[in-house]
Amino acid sequence: MGSSSEKRMRNRVRRSYLISTISIALVLFILGAVSYVTLSAVNAAEALRERVVISVELANDLTKEDKKAMVAELRELPEVASVGYTTKDEKINDDEFRRQFEQDIFEILDENPLRDSFELTLTKESVNVDIVAGMLFEIEQMEGVEYISVPPIEIIDSMHSTLSTVIVSLIVFLLVLLIITLLLLNNTIRLAIYAKRYLINTMKLVGATKWYIMRPFLVNALWQGLWGGLIAGVMVIGLVHGAQRVMPVSIEVLNYLEAAIIIAGLVVLGIFITIAFSAAAVNKFVNMKTNKIHLY
Repeated sequence: MGSSSEKRMRNRVRRSYLISTISIALVLFILGAVSYVTLSAVNAAEALRERVVISVELANDLTKEDKKAMVAELRELPEVASVGYTTKDEKINDDEFRRQFEQDIFEILDENPLRDSFELTLTKESVNVDIVAGMLFEIEQMEGVEYISVPPIEIIDSMHSTLSTVIVSLIVFLLVLLIITLLLLNNTIRLAIYAKRYLINTMKLVGATKWYIMRPFLVNALWQGLWGGLIAGVMVIGLVHGAQRVMPVSIEVLNYLEAAIIIAGLVVLGIFITIAFSAAAVNKFVNMKTNKIHLY
């Protein structure tokens, strides 16, 4: 009879720890998922600004020396991150360009109508309508510039502003979620230890020291935090993998290194908060007077 009762008690304790660990994992997963979305939005905003390219088409009579001098001049502009060079032959032989015509372009025209050009990649700080306008004015004054092809900076600037608003909102939501996470985990851990308050009191009455009483609870908390963080991490990996498969190739989402950092952060956070909250809860019952245990 005693063995059966003892077995039921062990099973009840295991279920309690399992439910507590799953609760910790789910809360940490939600926190990790929001962190993933926030960092993905940050990466998207940065990528959007770093991909703005302006094409400067050149006059056909420019010599190599003229082009070298122009490259040096363009690289001195503070708004320009890098300068590329594309010949008109490379342009006309581009597969994407060729697909736009139903027949060979040389059957229509006797010569290549395109021009050599410099491709200017702007710095992310320069993606602003006023800044780009000032830079374009300088480039237009350079000798040998025939035409400047500019992407819709206003749209890019507007999209970045929208993304920035979304990022700020996500960060605020993440902070609120972190507070809610701490409160939920604190309650979960306190309830689990509350069920053992009489055991803690009995150990105290037979002369066990505070550290002796707290040690098994802290060890259990360590394992709960570790497993909770790892389970949440596996779920975040699934989320990242799913996002990488669903998202279009042209859209960059969080890379696996950053996902690994989030997972490591979840494990560390899980261990830290479970140990901290467990220590606080056990300490409360250890210091509580025996005649007040049943009143709590």
